Amino acid sequence: MFARHPGELDAMTQPSGSALTPEVAAMIGVEGEVVECWGVVDAEYLRRFTQAVMDPDPRYWDPDFAGSTRYGKIITPPIMVSYMAGRLPPSEEDPITRAFQEDPQSDGIGGVTHPGELPRIPTDLMRILNAGNELELYQYPSIGDKISYRHRYSDIRERQGRDGNPFLIVTRETAFRNQDGALLCITRASTIRR
Repeated sequence: MFARHPGELDAMTQPSGSALTPEVAAMIGVEGEVVECWGVVDAEYLRRFTQAVMDPDPRYWDPDFAGSTRYGKIITPPIMVSYMAGRLPPSEEDPITRAFQEDPQSDGIGGVTHPGELPRIPTDLMRILNAGNELELYQYPSIGDKISYRHRYSDIRERQGRDGNPFLIVTRETAFRNQDGALLCITRASTIRR
């Protein structure tokens, strides 16, 4: 047992240095490669997706109703393109299956790499928590669209926790475009690194 002097902090509550090092700050604006999704937006994938998210909107399946809307044709839910980024050709190995084979304790997220993935943030803060997601919609995808995407670190901020230790909020932005280069949507996924 040891005595602590008044006002002395133990190692667990003592504030540490900044987590937003120059190397971390240099990651803001870093982009991945442009990746084309496998396949195109097709009616079968649309049917399966709308059933999975339980969205019976007739704009997604009824050509007569969809033709009477301001879009004039069948459209897809805007978030569907972000799920298309995970579609793989039947001949390609599934990265999540590979992660579980390499590490049976895998959570199915960590250690899984996908095409166009961004480089790792150079920090010792390894606990990752979801800090929120948002979607900025520009245009609905259409049947027959060929989708591509590109990731980018759009923001990295430092905050201080209640324990006095710094943590990072990292925002990864993904822009989805169709075959004509038209911007369909931007997703932003923020994570906390503690």
